[in-house]
Amino acid sequence: MADSTNTAEVAHDLFPFLRMFKDGRVERYMGVDTVPPSHDPKTSVESKDVIISLETGQSARVYLPTKLQSPSPNKKLPLLVYFHGGGFCFETAFSPTYHNYLNTLVSESRVVAVSVEYRRAPEDPLPAAYDDSWTALKWVASHSNGNGPEDWLNRLADLGNVCFAGDSAGGNIAYHMGMRYGQEDLEGVEVSGIVLIHPYFWGSEAIGSEAKESVKSSLMEKLWRFAYPKTSGCDDPWINPVADPNIAGLGCSRVLVCVGGKDLLRDRGWLYYEKLKESGWRGVVEIMESKDEDHIFHLIKPTSENAEAMLKKIVSFINQDKA
Repeated sequence: MADSTNTAEVAHDLFPFLRMFKDGRVERYMGVDTVPPSHDPKTSVESKDVIISLETGQSARVYLPTKLQSPSPNKKLPLLVYFHGGGFCFETAFSPTYHNYLNTLVSESRVVAVSVEYRRAPEDPLPAAYDDSWTALKWVASHSNGNGPEDWLNRLADLGNVCFAGDSAGGNIAYHMGMRYGQEDLEGVEVSGIVLIHPYFWGSEAIGSEAKESVKSSLMEKLWRFAYPKTSGCDDPWINPVADPNIAGLGCSRVLVCVGGKDLLRDRGWLYYEKLKESGWRGVVEIMESKDEDHIFHLIKPTSENAEAMLKKIVSFINQDKA
């Protein structure tokens, strides 16, 4: 029997993430497992899956904390819209990794959350993920008058206090949704803040430690070009936000950037933080660096001291505008 991973058959080798073969097959090596929505007894968070686009079949997972302090029928909770990572090519909102993380984040921050599922490359190359993410935000906005399709959002979510968040490629998406929100109206939605966790930003010129990490840096560029075949390159504003002359057009008043001290993407996070501060954007940007930590460490070892410190910071940021 022929080895299906024979390199002679490989068209795109993005190991350890995935390989695409010349016959069109795609083998993903991480982020392929899924779990159903549930009532999580550890966090007392309830979740359910919803269809947000009949046209594409796009869905999302909605989370609700069931143990609320001082419950009141007139007291709504902030809404968090979360975009998962995975290089635009792998992982899912329904994986154990993100399901567990959202349960914890929702429990600690006392918010309603929508974890967005989006189409992935190479079957659906970018900008499909950006389009789906905006579709999800329009679906969220359809609840602004209390008559949308999802009861939890109608009754319990405060669309006047919305936060976007995402990690890695999801951080890139959260950023671009904030940019689009700054240009297009989402009626009834007020975005107060955006959390960018180890965001997948890049550029054509190496900065910081990137020059010393040539193999990893090459993979970052290959992954981007694979996910977005029609990109203009690594200085495309979709991957390099500091190349965007409209960087100050971000449609919120607060941003939190989280970086890992040993993450290859660390310097890109710092560069974005500095450039946003200098851009004339009328908001407050903060940055938190987790010393000696690598990319998405908080998902790999969520109970570690640094992961818990980052969670505490994110929870505080989300609740800053909470009445």
